[in-house]
Amino acid sequence: MVILRVLRVTLHVGFAALLSVAVVRLLSMGQAGVLGYVWTAAACVLAGVYLTGTLQEKRFAAAGTGMDPRRYGVLWLGIVTALWLVLLSASAEFSWLAFPLFFLHLHVLPRRVALLTIALMTAAVIAAQWASSGLAAPQPAMVIGPLFGAGFSIVTGLAYRALYREAERQRRAVDELRRTRTELAASQHDAGVLAERERLAREIHDTLAQGLSSIVLMARAAEKSLADGDAATAAARLALVRQTASENLSEARSFVRGLSSPQLQGASLLESLHRLCERTETTAAARGVRLRCRVELDGEPVDLPQPYRVTLLRAAEASLANVADHAGASNAVVTLAFLGSDVALDIYDDGVGFDPGTLAAQTAARTDGTGYGIRSLQQRVQELDGSLDLESAPGEGTVVAVRLPLREAAGRTGR
Repeated sequence: MVILRVLRVTLHVGFAALLSVAVVRLLSMGQAGVLGYVWTAAACVLAGVYLTGTLQEKRFAAAGTGMDPRRYGVLWLGIVTALWLVLLSASAEFSWLAFPLFFLHLHVLPRRVALLTIALMTAAVIAAQWASSGLAAPQPAMVIGPLFGAGFSIVTGLAYRALYREAERQRRAVDELRRTRTELAASQHDAGVLAERERLAREIHDTLAQGLSSIVLMARAAEKSLADGDAATAAARLALVRQTASENLSEARSFVRGLSSPQLQGASLLESLHRLCERTETTAAARGVRLRCRVELDGEPVDLPQPYRVTLLRAAEASLANVADHAGASNAVVTLAFLGSDVALDIYDDGVGFDPGTLAAQTAARTDGTGYGIRSLQQRVQELDGSLDLESAPGEGTVVAVRLPLREAAGRTGR
């Protein structure tokens, strides 16, 4: 674009310089009378028309306003050429203006039309110089010079035209690239917003929603104990309410900062699962439910990345919450197994069970915000390229099985 701008400016400056030189030579050769002023005025009109067209073209290219050169360019070029022919008929000194006009014809007109007009203009230049010489026949220089100049102008003009088209293609490509980058940035922003919304939804469901549900149930149990006059039991249940609320406050502050679960800070996954089982038993007892929960380990434990630990802990939390709320179970077993290339977490309960085939329809039919746990857990597991299986039948209990590939874990920790 810089090269094109320099060539364009050079063309305009050259046209102005050649026109000025032609007028000065015309006046210095005895045309200082009224006729000289007439031709000078005609030259000024030519300069004005030329300047107006170039300024309008520049304005349209820069801001898209003013006259469209694609619609008015041919008319403007015709007026400029006609004025030049009038001046050429007055004096051969205006012959030199043909060379910048050659470039304009090649730029504005179709190639075949431009070559034809250049040939006619070259003939006009030769005729004007022959007429001004007063010779019976034109000299070779009068023919060779304009022909050579026309040929050079055609070659240079075609090169300029090719360069101009290439610059236009690059400009359109850059505009398309910018538009694509803007659309991509917008889509990435939307995707980021959706991803963050999904993260918050999962964290809220797996921590705050379950914690608040436990608080509501224990608060009702405490009210019942107070109504029965059992102040000690009521106090114990209110203590659990306070503890659960404190834990949920820590969870809320943690996931707002994008950190891991406070239960995993300073503790291994196995220790966190033991504490979760103890809390599940205590919470169930406070609600008058007899539930025994234990943790079993299979294989040699390995260090897991934080996303894996959080996903497995959330799977245990969501599953045990469902056991306490819906299963009516008396026993729950959490098994953490390291199986060489995989790590697995199984949560079993001996509750009433259900039909997994109807789970999706029942969940979709809910409008109260419940039923999000399985979908949230599936999303967590899929993000780690793992699998989630749900096995259950009415009256036969339930097993939730999570399996994560350890080689993916090694890649995520850089090992």
